[in-house]
Amino acid sequence: MKKITAFFVLTLVTITSINAQRELDSLTYENTQDINFFRNIKNNTKINKYVTVSENVVKIGDTLILGNPTSQETNSSTYGGSYGRRGRIGAAKTRSTTTKTYEFIKMGRPAGFGSIMTAISGESQIMASNSFKNTKVIVNEMKAYHRGSKKKPLYIVMVLGEINGRAFGVNKYLSVMDSELALESGEILLKNRKMTRGEAISKLKEAKELMEIEMMSKEEFNKLKKELAPIIMNKN
Repeated sequence: MKKITAFFVLTLVTITSINAQRELDSLTYENTQDINFFRNIKNNTKINKYVTVSENVVKIGDTLILGNPTSQETNSSTYGGSYGRRGRIGAAKTRSTTTKTYEFIKMGRPAGFGSIMTAISGESQIMASNSFKNTKVIVNEMKAYHRGSKKKPLYIVMVLGEINGRAFGVNKYLSVMDSELALESGEILLKNRKMTRGEAISKLKEAKELMEIEMMSKEEFNKLKKELAPIIMNKN
């Protein structure tokens, strides 16, 4: 009886440990780069709250905004024709069109039906187009994956839903294939996000230029400098 009880307890602990690895209440950018942490994390682990490299917090259910797309696709079409009495001489013209697309945001779920069919057909992933710019979205899901083997750091994939529960055309969801890069590039915008050190320095430089051309008073500049100092000195 004791052996059966001990086996049951051991099994329960093992199952709990596996489930713990499959879902984390909180994950930070530092965790994703720390080998002592991420080597124990399995691919497809659910994340409820993520703290970015800039110490901004993203949680399930948060509202985000799609920013500017940072990539583009060029499509070319060739038109053929002929002229002359018997159509012996051919002529062809090529027309190219360039469309702005998101580099890190794709249509559909990471491994949804649409993605699977696209992979089977040998086509590239369909990235979100410029038409989604300024669209408000809800974070439905966040998952962590290794950049290769378990010895590689983690990256975060977000699944975004339409704010009113409808679909994005034929797709129910959008997927952010690398959350940190999407945030860094401005393709994803956080509401009430913290100002980065680089942004604070840029703002202070701009304010100094305004003061030099007498578009800002010295008092206003010193007040702004005092507000931005903790961010620039990394004391915020």
